[in-house]
Amino acid sequence: MDLNQVTLPVVDMQAATEFYRKMGFLQIVDTDHYARFECPDGNATFSLSLSGSGFSNGSIIYFEHEDLDALVKELESKGVKFDEPPSDRRYLWREAVLHDPSGNKIKLYWAGKNRLNPPWRVELGA
Repeated sequence: MDLNQVTLPVVDMQAATEFYRKMGFLQIVDTDHYARFECPDGNATFSLSLSGSGFSNGSIIYFEHEDLDALVKELESKGVKFDEPPSDRRYLWREAVLHDPSGNKIKLYWAGKNRLNPPWRVELGA
């Protein structure tokens, strides 16, 4: 299997689509209640679905970029606000944290070989 996409709830579709385009994603579907984006690298997509106010989304969406620090500086120059600047984490990833206009948590990161092969990797099957 391969992951097709993740759909995030949003309360303001226009604000959300503008935010993700500013982040560098290509919008490929545009309706009043649904939008879909292609990631600049690879084949991954994600979508937004208009939700009533009051939703609670505990998910975190991760976007990987090899030159994380440069990306964060570029996005800050476009007005994107970060909750946490890039920092090295104990699980061997470098991450920066922000939220989209609807409050969905986003982590921009670079993990290199540790993304799929950290020192504590296990391979458990059925």
